[in-house]
Amino acid sequence: MGEVLVKYLNNQVNNGQEGFIMMYTFSVNVPDAVLFDTHMNAENSASCIRKAAALYYYTKMGVSLGYCAEIAEMQKVDFIRFLSENGISIFEFEDMAELERDIANA
Repeated sequence: MGEVLVKYLNNQVNNGQEGFIMMYTFSVNVPDAVLFDTHMNAENSASCIRKAAALYYYTKMGVSLGYCAEIAEMQKVDFIRFLSENGISIFEFEDMAELERDIANA
């Protein structure tokens, strides 16, 4: 069974130092059969799991775009593209009028 490491950021105050960011590493066991069935190697699988974790943190936990891009080990622009490919917009508008006002003020 292969081992895949996934990193995420925890923006906590550590020892009174604001802005200190701790990194945590998690181990996820992926059966060899899953890698075989999906035609993935361990590196592809690790990337997939990092992206899935980043997607979850962005959509469900409200973690920032920048942190989620780091979790996914992607540039921000690539993470934005990844979100778009998964039907997720980085823009939030209450209604069409708000979008139109935003465009008019651009």
